[in-house]
Amino acid sequence: MTVTARPADTRRSVGSVTRVDGPLVEIRGLDGVSMSELLHLGPHDLLAEVVSLTGSSVSAQAYEYTGGLRPGDPVVRLDHPLSARLGPGLLGGVFDGLLRPLDDAGTWLEPGQQEAGGDPSRMWEWTPDVVRGSRVTDGDVLGHVIEGSLEHRVMVPVGVSGSVTDVRAAGSVNGADKVARVDGVPVGLGHWWPVRRPRPAAERREAAVPLQTGQRVVDVLFPLARGSSAAVPGGFGTGKTMLLQQIAKWCDADVIVYVGCGERGNEMADVLDDLRSIVDPRTGGRLMDRTVIVANTSNMPMMAREASIYAAVTVAEYYRDMGYDAVVIADSTSRWAEALREFASRTGALPAEEGYPASLASALAAFYERAGRVRTLGGADGSVTIIGAVSPQGGDLTEPVTAHTERFVRTLWTLDRDLAYARHYPAVSWVGSFSRDADVLAAWHAGRGDSGWARQRARVVSLLGSADRLAELAELMGVGALPGHERMVLLGGRLVREGLLQQSALSAVDAWCGPERSAALLTATLDVLDACQAAVARGIPAASVEEVDFTPVLRAREEAAGEGDESRHAIARARDLVLAEVEALG
Repeated sequence: MTVTARPADTRRSVGSVTRVDGPLVEIRGLDGVSMSELLHLGPHDLLAEVVSLTGSSVSAQAYEYTGGLRPGDPVVRLDHPLSARLGPGLLGGVFDGLLRPLDDAGTWLEPGQQEAGGDPSRMWEWTPDVVRGSRVTDGDVLGHVIEGSLEHRVMVPVGVSGSVTDVRAAGSVNGADKVARVDGVPVGLGHWWPVRRPRPAAERREAAVPLQTGQRVVDVLFPLARGSSAAVPGGFGTGKTMLLQQIAKWCDADVIVYVGCGERGNEMADVLDDLRSIVDPRTGGRLMDRTVIVANTSNMPMMAREASIYAAVTVAEYYRDMGYDAVVIADSTSRWAEALREFASRTGALPAEEGYPASLASALAAFYERAGRVRTLGGADGSVTIIGAVSPQGGDLTEPVTAHTERFVRTLWTLDRDLAYARHYPAVSWVGSFSRDADVLAAWHAGRGDSGWARQRARVVSLLGSADRLAELAELMGVGALPGHERMVLLGGRLVREGLLQQSALSAVDAWCGPERSAALLTATLDVLDACQAAVARGIPAASVEEVDFTPVLRAREEAAGEGDESRHAIARARDLVLAEVEALG
């Protein structure tokens, strides 16, 4: 079933509540009800979803607080699954897990509030892109309105095709107006879509274009392609939320969908304040104007938390179908998995590892599978990239959510507690992280004349691994026991860590780093290391080389601002100062 308009409340079947156990409600008297169907409970029309059918008894999980609901209260079928209204008004908005607006809701939404998506009464300037008599198929663009900095394209709904029998003239319309008819079917600015059903595309394409995040450790060592998926596992205090916020602020996607799934309310408030205050480097406006926030904090109902990531990825797919690149940032999928565990225990499902349901792996796989770069039904190119945080209890990276997630994502950015405690941020471990997109992105760089990208990346990864191994030997034997070239490997590891991989989110200069400045810093660091190795090979004592002042290279990331020639020249000057001092050793 394709939901293009809100299903009518037919009230064909009315049952009654027989038992209330927290959010789990048992019902009798509903005829013909199906799994995952929505219900209205009690006099306030609390929203619930059918989760179990046993004979004449129906079990439903409420999306809202059930205080005051009692046996005998009426229950009404809605005859459709959980759906979200997709249309203009989403960008810049803050919504709960069911995509109901939170901006003017105060502390709590009113019980039974049903309106989801953007405000249907808001006015928009409509511009048609077709004329009466045009032949269109599902996914074709009928017209557009301007939403923030984006052109919001109104598409033919899925499953509809034929001739445009009517189209509204350019002018002001509201979100509830019909703007065209296709083969007699009215089409509005928005439509409804079941959030747990992926939106269709014409074909999937290889994810072969990098997503620039502005974080050097990610873009240089463990790159992510547009339309790919990544996970960020890490224990408490390792900087997961900060890294995700930095990616949300600075990545080069067209649309950001940020999901606070079970997180603390103060963290979501910080995210909202930052996004509203940051100037978008692409448009000059507010970054919030191309961001959708789905806030389902830890004090909100569990069932809405479970639905929040589906609502978020559905919004991202909607903008993907317009031909945009969207990024879903989920913080955190562990809280979502905990909601699945609580839900499974309430419905009597047999527990598997650590009490999680046996379907956990399938649920994670289905979620990350909704990432992809596609050719849309309308013939455009679009993508959905999914980045999910994982918060393992006690920092145990072998627990089920982390272990299963690692199987299904293309890139893993594991956060290291020791790096975080040493104030090395982002604390991405070069030992426990990987990127399955690196090879295809190397081909992308080579196709644009940067054939050395893959070689430099491989060299840095090898250097960091060798430096870690030698550091363990140095702790046992002392640095003086190592030969000179191995001491230069230790030195090179320090230069890479401090001069390239460290990046302060609070720095006005270095919070974001584009590909040109990243490449310049990487090249400068490796050039200095090559000079040090050459000096040792000429017989210069390693201790003399280690006494060189490397500060200009280490501070270049803070002192060389911007992405133009001036920044690259400043980095080159810092490199040349250090090279001159190394050469002066003899």
